[in-house]
Amino acid sequence: MTSTVVYIGNLRTELTHLQSGTTIENDAPTDNHGKGERFSPTDMLATSYASCMITTMAIKAADMNLNFDGTKINVTKIMSTDAPRRVAGIVAELFFTENFKATDTQKEQLIRIARSCPVEKSLNPAIDLKVTFNW
Repeated sequence: MTSTVVYIGNLRTELTHLQSGTTIENDAPTDNHGKGERFSPTDMLATSYASCMITTMAIKAADMNLNFDGTKINVTKIMSTDAPRRVAGIVAELFFTENFKATDTQKEQLIRIARSCPVEKSLNPAIDLKVTFNW
């Protein structure tokens, strides 16, 4: 098993990562009867995509001896306006620090790595992915 999810009431769940014992809570979003006080499941989907991109890029950057610390992704989740309720799009804007010194060839490699991360490859192709790299 990877994790457990327990419904704790008020449209909130507690998620436990079994290997580490780390827990986080989810909350239903305000546009779906929730309080929006925690990440919603769809927020986590969009954020997981960004986390996967940045992590796989960091692995490659380390192999290239590039300083990747401080790299940031701003994530916007876009929900469909029609049924069924689903994530229709994800906008990911990557920002690199001034300490990140990569050649054009290295940047191309990092883009390929980011765009082939396991989460992107697992997402429904109907989800519109807009990714911007701000070097």
